[in-house]
Amino acid sequence: MTTGIPRAALEPVHLRLRRDAEDKAARLCADAHAQAASIVAQAQQEAAAALAAAAAQATATAEPLTTAELRQAREAARSAVLSAQRAACDELRRRVRAAVAALPAAEGYDLLLQRITRLAGQAAGPDAELKFPPAGGVVARRAGVVVDCSLDRLAELAVTELGAAVTKLWAP
Repeated sequence: MTTGIPRAALEPVHLRLRRDAEDKAARLCADAHAQAASIVAQAQQEAAAALAAAAAQATATAEPLTTAELRQAREAARSAVLSAQRAACDELRRRVRAAVAALPAAEGYDLLLQRITRLAGQAAGPDAELKFPPAGGVVARRAGVVVDCSLDRLAELAVTELGAAVTKLWAP
C-alpha cells in the first residue's frame, strides 16, 4: 500500500525518527553503563567492607590464640629454665656427695671424725650412743635426740646451707 506521499518527502521524517531512535539508544546505553558502574562501585565497597570485617574477625580470633601461644611459650621456657636449674642443683648435690664420700680415704679424715664425734656427742648429751655409718661420719643418739653427722647428711646440709647462693650456678 502506498500513501501517495513521495518517498523523498518522507526521507526527513525517516531521518528524524532514526536520529531519535539512535539518540534514545545512546541514552539507554549511557544509562546502562552508568548503572553498571554504580553496581560495580557498590560491589567493590561491599567487598572492601567484607574484607575489612573478615580481617577484623581474623585479628580478633587470632589475638587470643597468639596470647595463648605466647603464654604457652613462656610456660615452656620457664619449665625449661626450672628444669635446668634443678639439674644444676642435682649435679651440685651429686658432686658434693662424691667429694664427701671420698673423705674417709683422705688424709686427715681421722682428725675430722674425732671432731664431729665430739660435737655430735656434746649435742646429743651425756650417755649418747654413737654409731659410725659405713659411708662415714657419726650418728649420736640419746632418748628423743638424734644428731646425724653422717657424711651423707653433712653433704646434704652443706648443699642446703648454700641456699640462694646456689643461684650463682646459673646467673649470667
